Amino acid sequence: MKTLLLFCFLFLVTLSMNAQAYSGKNDQKFQVGANLQDNGSGIVASYDFGLGENISIGAISSYVLNINSDIEDSTRERFDLKARFSAHLGPVIGVSDAFDIYPGLDLGLKNFGFHTGARYFFSDGFGVYTELGFPIAKYETDDLLPAEEFHNQFVINIGASFNFL
Repeated sequence: MKTLLLFCFLFLVTLSMNAQAYSGKNDQKFQVGANLQDNGSGIVASYDFGLGENISIGAISSYVLNINSDIEDSTRERFDLKARFSAHLGPVIGVSDAFDIYPGLDLGLKNFGFHTGARYFFSDGFGVYTELGFPIAKYETDDLLPAEEFHNQFVINIGASFNFL
């Protein structure tokens, strides 16, 4: 019971802290989490750097670890790396400073795509995030093998977000 009360107290304290999901120019965020997609799941890590009041650039990389057993693949199909551009709408639409919504574009090893995400910070350094992504234009337009569809389809990323520096 004491552990539950302590947990509730710490949770309420972190909610009352002045957290900021996006602070504009020179803002730096690092995110790590799970990558979920058809026929596999894996890990994902991303970094964003604020260029202006509502604009950031960054990079995201993911690797599929758990795939369906009937799919033949190689490391090349499991790995993806993308450069990305995001527009942070939290400050624009007037939501809490601890919450941010950010649509954007990404250019990767397998496609040109769109992502949209949201993150919520419980404290100045720690928060949670989720992102949805899908390709707009695939580099290979032929019928793709199941292994070639990794990172070349609708994906969901979910995990932890950290203020960097």
